[in-house]
This record gives sequence, structure tokens and C-alpha cells, in this order.
Amino acid sequence: MNVQSVAAEVAAPDTPSRTRQSMLVRAIAPFVVGGAVLLVPTPEGLSENAWHFFALFLATITGVITEPIPGAAVGMLVRPAPTQATAWALSGFSNATVWLVFAAYMFACGYSKTGLGRRIALHLIRMMGNRTLGLGYAITFADLALAPVTPSATARSGGSIYPVVRNIPELYDSYPNDPSAKKVGAYLLYTALAASAVSSSMFITALAPNTMAIAMIAKGTGTTIPWTLWFKGFLPVGIILTLIQPVLLYLIYPPQIKDAPAAPRWAGEQLKTMGVMTRQEITMLLLVLGALGFWIGGAAYIDPAIVSAFVILGMVIFRVVSWDDIVGHSQAWNTLVWFATLVAMAGGLAETKFLDWLAASLVPMLSGLGAYTTIAGIVLTFYFLHYFFASITAHTATLFPLFLAVAIKIPVVSPVAWALLLAYPLGMIGILTPYASGQNAVYYGSGFIKRRDFWVLGFTLGVVYTVVYLGIIVKWLEYLGV
Repeated sequence: MNVQSVAAEVAAPDTPSRTRQSMLVRAIAPFVVGGAVLLVPTPEGLSENAWHFFALFLATITGVITEPIPGAAVGMLVRPAPTQATAWALSGFSNATVWLVFAAYMFACGYSKTGLGRRIALHLIRMMGNRTLGLGYAITFADLALAPVTPSATARSGGSIYPVVRNIPELYDSYPNDPSAKKVGAYLLYTALAASAVSSSMFITALAPNTMAIAMIAKGTGTTIPWTLWFKGFLPVGIILTLIQPVLLYLIYPPQIKDAPAAPRWAGEQLKTMGVMTRQEITMLLLVLGALGFWIGGAAYIDPAIVSAFVILGMVIFRVVSWDDIVGHSQAWNTLVWFATLVAMAGGLAETKFLDWLAASLVPMLSGLGAYTTIAGIVLTFYFLHYFFASITAHTATLFPLFLAVAIKIPVVSPVAWALLLAYPLGMIGILTPYASGQNAVYYGSGFIKRRDFWVLGFTLGVVYTVVYLGIIVKWLEYLGV
């Protein structure tokens, strides 16, 4: 979508009849999609219950996309009524990542209320704010610097990157849920999200499911993948994607403000006006640094979500924010509800064995082709099946061992190469949908990125990632002797 198309949309508001038609289509679409699946006979080898649940899942996702009512309300609407299903219906709220997403909003609230986020944003603008593209690279490199030492992408993005980036757009009069979002906010926030997807694939320690995959590889192949081999194997792909991504988004999702030569000077003046850091800013900074320290060094002993909860309590105790700020943050609670719903729904696909059936049906179809076609087919199937998941951890636990077990029986590359070929995309798949990973829910809920843009950009970058990845990785692993 370009600037001209946005301007045309703003200049030509919908008529009442056109708005009613649009609302009607958006309301009917989930029922049409779900009903169409129900009309198809249950495939052989799949239970009727699993097929009906798949229809419900597709109807829910359609409702999240078209949003005839708020996403959280869609989630509540599709929860099953029977008493025996209550535990399953509420299971998404027991997921640690869901609460980590909620904590990200509270962190952002603290950054904003104390002025710390504004101060850091002003420093970024002073250093690299002559061009919006420069800010895109600053955000990308900031995420890259934190990635090797932060084993949770949601914690890294939601607790460190997002709260700072969220403060930059409004300094350029770019606001959420407003046409001005396209000035700089939409570009910067989506760039931050995309950067986290690439860095999560680059380092074993940048994403929790990476370490889960390593354990599964050791069990399935008898080989433990060292940190250095993982890093070297993905390095050329990671470098290329890191360098081209801010420019690519700058071209396909352009900000309206591209040059702001006076911005660094203005930012310096604003910093002088703000003066020295206040007690609340220092307290917030210490709390965040403490959280980062635990995320880096204590992830094996304490869950990142628990760390975040203690930080939120610290924010209240030390009066960085009030309890009313916590309970009154409607955006955070709304995101919590719809994301928890999708986590539960996606988990149901695994519980009903639908995903096992789907993978078992698809993989054998790809194994009788040429070597490179077989690799591409299996990797792409594994990659794009993430549309059915609201958690990379769930994707890894459900599909990775199954695909690895089938793939290593196809001797086109070594078992270790197969393992890496399937493990590397675990971070990159996080770009696909608003619910693909914890940090996605945070950025989606920011209000800067339109619903349609999120889906189109997710698919576009998903294709770019896989093209670059498959174009390089096979020959590179062969060169490394894997």
C-alpha cells in the first residue's frame, strides 16, 4: 500500500450503505468459511471431531482477520459451552507467553509514564534520525545486539525493543489508529517485528524453541548441535536478511516522512528541556535492566513471565505506575484475551491429532521428487503450516520431531543437515501472522499496523525469507561439510 492509496482512502470516506455492506460481509465471512469446511466429507484417516474442530479454527481465524466485532470478543464467542470443555477453553490463560505479552504493555506504560521511553527515543533520533531508514537500521541492530543473550523473543521485543520504539512515532506526530500512523509509526514498528524474526533464527539462544529443537535433534540423530555450528550455518542468510529487510520494508511499506534533517537538532533541544533523569526514570531503568539480567542469565531457573510479573509489581510498589494504570489498560487486556484464545484454539488442532494427520499426509507426497525439490517441499510445508499455530513452541513440539523423523529417512542430505534445515526457520516463521508468536500480538495491538497490512506483509516477508533461505542454505551447509 502506498501513500497515494492511503490518501485516497482518507479522501473518500465510506457511505453509510457501503459501510453496512462491508460490516455484513465481515460478519458473514467466518460462518461461510467454517460452513464450507463442514460441508466437505471428513477426510479418510481423520476423526469427525478433528475435522469439525478444524472448521471452527478456520472460522475463528477468519473472524480475527475480518473483525466484525473486536478480536477479543471473537475469541470469547467461539469458546465451547459444555462444562467438560471449560478447562480447555481457559487453557490459553495458563500459557506463560500470553502473560509475557501482557507484561510488554505494562513495560511500555512504565516507559511512557516516566518519560524514559521518550528520552531513549530522543537519543535514537539524535544519533540516526536524519532519515527514517536510519531509524529502521538502528532498531534492527538494537534487536540483533540483544538477541544472542535473550532466550525469549517475546521478552526481548516486548520488554526492551517495543517500549522504546513505541515512543518514537508520536515525536513525528504519527499516532495509532489514525491515518498519521503511516507517517513513521507503521514502518518502524513493523521493522522492529521483522528484525526479531530474523535474529531469532540466527542464534540458538535467541529463541526458546531453538533449544527445544536442539534436544530433539540430539534424540533423533544422536548429534548435539553446538552454538557455533548453528551460528555459522545461518550466518550468510542472517546477514543478507538483516541488511535488506529495513530497505525492503522502506520500499514496499514506505513511511510518509522520509527525511527529517531538523529532527536530530530538535531531539537534542528536547533532551536539554527534559533535564537529568528523574527518580522514576532511574527506577524504571533499573527494573528493566534487572529483568534483562534474569532473562539472560536466569532463564534456566525462572520463567521470563515470572520475572516480568515481579517487574510489574516493582513498578507499582515504587510508584512508577499506579494499580489503576494496570487495571485500566484496556488494550493490554484486550490483547491478552484474544491471544489466549488463539493459543487454546491452535493447541486444539494438536490435541485432536489434526496436525499429525496433515503432516503425515503431506510429507510422503514430497519424498519422491528430486533432491532439491524434496528439500524445498518439506521445508516449505513445515514453514507455512505455522498458519495453524499461535505459538512457535507448540509448532516445534508438535511438528518438528515428526518432520525430522520423516526427513532423515530421505537420503538427499545428511541427518544433521536435515535437522538444521528444519530448525533454522523456527524464528522466521514468526513473521507470518498476528498470532504467530508472542511479540506479534504486541505489535499488532499497537494500533499502528492495519490488520490487512499485517497479513499481506507477513505473507510477503514469509516468501522473501524462504526464497533467500532456500537459495543459500543447502549449498552453504554442503560447503561447511555438514
